[in-house]
Amino acid sequence: MPELPEVEITARRLSAALEGATIESTMAPGINALKTFDPPLHALDARQIEGLRRIGKHLVIDISGELKVLVHLMSAGRLQLYDKRASLRDRTSRLLIRIDDGRELRLREFGTKQRAWVKVLTPEGLANDDAVASLGPEAWPDPPEDLAALLKPVGARPLQAALRDQHVITGIGRSWVDEILWTAKLSPFKRANELDADEAGALRSAIVERLGGAIDHYENVVTLPIPDKLPLPLEVHRHHGEPCPRCGTTIEAVHYEDYVLCYCPEEQTGGRVLKDRRLSRLLK
Repeated sequence: MPELPEVEITARRLSAALEGATIESTMAPGINALKTFDPPLHALDARQIEGLRRIGKHLVIDISGELKVLVHLMSAGRLQLYDKRASLRDRTSRLLIRIDDGRELRLREFGTKQRAWVKVLTPEGLANDDAVASLGPEAWPDPPEDLAALLKPVGARPLQAALRDQHVITGIGRSWVDEILWTAKLSPFKRANELDADEAGALRSAIVERLGGAIDHYENVVTLPIPDKLPLPLEVHRHHGEPCPRCGTTIEAVHYEDYVLCYCPEEQTGGRVLKDRRLSRLLK
């Protein structure tokens, strides 16, 4: 799933390319993707795109006349700008915003799980929409100063789960939580309500460093057209079995049904290799 850095660079690149562009017409071939009807999608026709921005992992397209298009890419959605318009037989298309100069802003989604969604909203509707109103504070560029206090109400949930909860802090997902916790030298299974002041400070610094560093990396390497798969600058996540970049210890992993958690046992779990959920099930 695209996380804060990936959504941020998408918003920046598309905003620069589309600011001031006039919408000729709109279509929603993936009818399940459109989650609102008032204002209707065609209310966007003949209006101008004022820019794109990010809220958490969501994209917002600001449209003249005080209309907003809220987009959530979910796991397999991509918002991309094309010089030519899509064929209506393109089964990946979920939303088409056709520009009067022939370009097309296209929401595509890969795979069979059609979960990406779009809402056309007023400013009040955007502020009050559950997907936005329920979000926690932004993880970047200025996460809360006192993360220990923020995480205290979360209780005994492990850090790797608490930091991915968008109601607690917004923008971090499965890839970047591994990178952040490795940078902070914190166990992914440390209880969220047990952070001391030093650990909370290290965690905040790691969030700023890793998310900001990823965005800086993308600024240097990502241009339009935005690729389907961005070159994520990951050091731990997806590197199971490789040496830790800092200490050389083999990076270990815990496998879940639909994702993998990676960590350095030497620096994060006191030398302890955590039980792999796949092996646990086989041994029962």
